[in-house]
Amino acid sequence: MLLCGAWLILAFPAPNLEFLAWFGLVPGLVLIVRSPTAREGGMRAWWLGAGYLIAALYWMAPEIGPAVLLVGAVIGVLWVPFGVAAQKLLRPPVSWPRALAALVVVPSCWLLTEWLRSWQALGGPWAVFGVSQWQHPAVLALAAVGGVWLISFALVMVNVALVLAIGALPRVLEVAVRPGIAVLGAAVAVAGVGAGPLAFALTPASPVAREATIALVQPGVVHNAVQRVDASERLTAELSRSGGLSGVKPDLIVWGESSTAVDLTLPENRDQLAKMEELARQDGADLLVNQDTTVPGQGQEKVGVLVSPAGIRGQYIKTRLVPFGEYIPFRQQLGWLTKISRAAASNMIPGTGAHLLYPVDRAGRPLPIGVLICFESAFPDMARAGVQTLAPVLKKIAPAVISVAAKGQIGDGAKKRDIRAAGSGVADVSLAAAGAAGARAGAGFAGSGAAG
Repeated sequence: MLLCGAWLILAFPAPNLEFLAWFGLVPGLVLIVRSPTAREGGMRAWWLGAGYLIAALYWMAPEIGPAVLLVGAVIGVLWVPFGVAAQKLLRPPVSWPRALAALVVVPSCWLLTEWLRSWQALGGPWAVFGVSQWQHPAVLALAAVGGVWLISFALVMVNVALVLAIGALPRVLEVAVRPGIAVLGAAVAVAGVGAGPLAFALTPASPVAREATIALVQPGVVHNAVQRVDASERLTAELSRSGGLSGVKPDLIVWGESSTAVDLTLPENRDQLAKMEELARQDGADLLVNQDTTVPGQGQEKVGVLVSPAGIRGQYIKTRLVPFGEYIPFRQQLGWLTKISRAAASNMIPGTGAHLLYPVDRAGRPLPIGVLICFESAFPDMARAGVQTLAPVLKKIAPAVISVAAKGQIGDGAKKRDIRAAGSGVADVSLAAAGAAGARAGAGFAGSGAAG
């Protein structure tokens, strides 16, 4: 069962075998269905979920060491309802009422698992199943209807439909031939695969409300804080001197995560702020930087700071923190992890929640942006928060979501850029200090981005 869960991760980058998500659950489901009792089915699903999470969190091994196995084993319990429902509804012989119920209840139980583990206290939404389809715009049309959750539901429903079809074959499960159930399974599988393209075809293109150019500054991975700021400043200065954007002037300039290690709000760092104000003045665009701030007697914060020629225009403090990397949950009980791994020595201070910042474009109009810092880009609700809160305003002025990270988009957050744009209807721009950077335009927004 561990392997049945782990191999599903091949649907995500870097293997990127996204087609696997449409049938990869079938082996695990068949083993669950063949369980002698519902309790055994739940236990098998527990192990399937543990394998899935352990494989998805492999990159955390340097941070928390063997605790990756502990996290997988504990959080894997969330898959128990999925296993119980599958065993109860899909065990042969399958009646029509149970078949129809299975197509709704089993995917819903999987969705409940993803929703629960998306709660930050349980670690966050790593490897949400629907994210595996990040590079297929036709499938992403479902995100405009029901977010990434609807994509996950469709994927699991197709897998359940395939199990129904397989279950009607006597050579596999040694039951009487049920052609009707087999046809139902095949029909639902085809419908599930075609739902996204159908929604894509039926959804009219949204008119463009405005255009904006966002320059993404990538200095590379520079560990020395002073050299990192110097590199970003040199690249930013070149935007106005060399015509690196082919004559196009940016409306906003974005630096990556931890691009400065000083608190720009303190008087002793006024010189550093003055340099950034001058860069914004030279380029004619506000500057969005990210600073690591130490609050005396409390801890550290990661802050997105919007700098204009006239000074600091706004700030956003990172709200969703990386478990074990930026804080240790239940530190009193799990603090020993710092002795055997690179787990956080102290807990970082979270912000109070998502909100918009308001840079001004070259025409003097507000360009509202929501800032996601590193791990936050993995949460499906973060991009929607500002859109839903300020919907009447945002429909008129077309916002964007800016995601910044240190060494490439952590986990599967970069791939959620495409899902966020499709699901929230806003433009989404992702930037790392090195590696991939890109943009996805949502409804009502046309933009261009450049990285240097």
